Amino acid sequence: MAFDEGLVAWVQEALEPLGIVTMRRMMGAATLYLDGVVFADVEDELWLKADAETDDLWDKAGCDRFTFTGKDGRTEVMNYRRAPAEVYDDPEALQRWAGLAVQAGERAAARKRPKKR
Repeated sequence: MAFDEGLVAWVQEALEPLGIVTMRRMMGAATLYLDGVVFADVEDELWLKADAETDDLWDKAGCDRFTFTGKDGRTEVMNYRRAPAEVYDDPEALQRWAGLAVQAGERAAARKRPKKR
């Protein structure tokens, strides 16, 4: 599966006021970073990072969770949500929702950092 390069370019342009969006190709998709923080995946649509602190907001907006079927046939769920339709043509909406995703990415990174002894 290939990712939508035009969508990546739109995200980079729309989020320019917030920082620099970079991309890394991963398993046919593009993982997006804002100033080094993972916040989204792009395939044929945009998936924004979420966590327990933001789940209620994503649920209220009707944003589905990212799921896939694993090799064992079980459905797996990742901490990404389908971006609301408004983000595809409204840079301010994308900035708001991406801001939540960046915060979730920062919290996830903080949990992964090893604790100093």
